[in-house]
Amino acid sequence: MNSIYPGKAIKGRGAAGQLAHRFSTEAREAFDDGWPVDAPDGAHMPATEVFFEDAKSALSHNDSPDIHFAFGLNPYRGCEHGCSYCYARPTHSYLNLSPGLDFETKIIAKRNLAAVLAQELGSPRHRPSPIAMGSATDAYQPVERQLRITRSVVELLHQCHHPFGVVTKGSGVERDLDLIAPMAARRLATVCVTITTLDPLLARQMEPRAASPLRRLRTIRTLAEAGVPVGVSVAPQIPFINVDMEQVLAAAFDAGARRAFYTVIRLPWELSPLFRQWLNEHYPDRAARVMARIQQMRGGQDYASDFASRMKGEGAWAALIGQRFDVACKRLGFNASRMALDTSQFRHALALGQGSLF
Repeated sequence: MNSIYPGKAIKGRGAAGQLAHRFSTEAREAFDDGWPVDAPDGAHMPATEVFFEDAKSALSHNDSPDIHFAFGLNPYRGCEHGCSYCYARPTHSYLNLSPGLDFETKIIAKRNLAAVLAQELGSPRHRPSPIAMGSATDAYQPVERQLRITRSVVELLHQCHHPFGVVTKGSGVERDLDLIAPMAARRLATVCVTITTLDPLLARQMEPRAASPLRRLRTIRTLAEAGVPVGVSVAPQIPFINVDMEQVLAAAFDAGARRAFYTVIRLPWELSPLFRQWLNEHYPDRAARVMARIQQMRGGQDYASDFASRMKGEGAWAALIGQRFDVACKRLGFNASRMALDTSQFRHALALGQGSLF
């Protein structure tokens, strides 16, 4: 582990260092030589950098049986929210970047995404199916305020009547209500807001640059009042860390959410040592107990990738989480009905800016 501040959390960041990724040819280990490690006045705090790339494709195709969408779309690689538990962190390894600080400070923006998507949707071979936006990294992370790449994608989907859903922790989704609300009225759009906990201190530690829990509840209320079908994700569930699932569900339902789902924490590849470091920094008194329960849900490992259990886990502890979720949802009235998005309104020609005779 190569850490800027060995063993110390960095204010406003989820990772405390640059973990060598699995393709690295060399590894570094932090060494405490006794010198102070706190940067005076934040002088060496890692800043966010944005790099641009021209995407070769826009839609990712999914055929995993435990994921209920065919197309995914992510305007950005990396995410400034810096969530300590983010399963997408290891994807930065493919860029020869660290899943640690690099993931949340070196953001790759797909500047031509809307143009590439227009070509894909305009192809006669495209068969419409709801697009899941933000399935890996948040489409409404802070950099979106200036770059508006997500906005350009939503404008295109609005133009050609293509259904989509968004999962986000960002209040920035409210900016695009002028497009999302009319699409929702035509059964073309849904939004899901992730709230892992109502505890603001815990949220700041786990998700340092995401909107606060109270702000996310306000986003749910704003969306619901605008007529957008809105859900809440209480993912991931982490044993002995975010223990207020029932309270989150109740607050979200009161705000207007009517659908809910959860997953349990999963720690693929480099995420496991990163999350362990985070636990030891913030919750050393329970770190071993947390990891023991995670392994209990993963067949004795930090992570198991089999489709049957990777989202919900297995064993008694995973079953208990599932029971708590089901009981709370039934009591509150979540998931009483399912709104299927309408694919029949989509027009290929409109994606390319052409008029349609139909």
